Amino acid sequence: HGKENVDSRHSRGRGGETTRFHTVNVAQPVRFSRKCPTGWHHYEGTASCYRVYLNGENYWDAVQTCQRVNGSLATFTADQELRFILAQEWDLEEKTFVRKDQRRFWVGYQYVITNRNHSLEGHWEVAYKGSSEVFLPPDPIFASAMSEKENVLCAQLQCFHFPTLRHHGLHSWYAENCYEKSSFLCKRSQTCVDIKDNIVDEGYYFTPKGNDPCLSCTCHNGEPEMCVAALCERPQGCQQYRKDPKECCKFTCLDP
Repeated sequence: HGKENVDSRHSRGRGGETTRFHTVNVAQPVRFSRKCPTGWHHYEGTASCYRVYLNGENYWDAVQTCQRVNGSLATFTADQELRFILAQEWDLEEKTFVRKDQRRFWVGYQYVITNRNHSLEGHWEVAYKGSSEVFLPPDPIFASAMSEKENVLCAQLQCFHFPTLRHHGLHSWYAENCYEKSSFLCKRSQTCVDIKDNIVDEGYYFTPKGNDPCLSCTCHNGEPEMCVAALCERPQGCQQYRKDPKECCKFTCLDP
């Protein structure tokens, strides 16, 4: 983080005169905490961002909504990722759920029915093929009555509101009629976010979120790299001043 630091050192020069050195904006190691747009949760293990959308949509509309934000309905690569999702405190409205302690979201799996005997037999598939290393859910709970024509059901992940249940990772998997309306969970790759919360495309210059508006970095795989800092002269003729946190080398003089 850039830091305003005026360091006056006295040195005895030739002839005995005193020389003053001013060091302004000593560069510090840079750390970036924001790798997701506002409203998204970041998980380092998969370098991904996650967001719950409350507007109840059927499965196919939810797929399109996730695609519009450069993501997809969430699938999980390992138990650790699923535990991260279950532990989150999503900003949700109680009225969107039938029971206050339970919450269900569309996620990116479909249950394909292969046999309609006394119990429905079938298997889970990833709705949209991506990584081969994908965790598949266990046998589901069948949520609602289905017609004889339905051969594909869609996945809902149920988690719990109470913190003790959430942190113990308790959850259930439901196979639901794909045209039911539900909240849904989108997943996208981590990205570069600039100081004004705009998403930055790969290869572009930007000033990352942080404490230094004078940094210019290149976005590479969702990370700011090759950062260059501008060093600002202190404002002339002003003893007390404040730096603008959003604009580089912009000051407000606080002198009377």
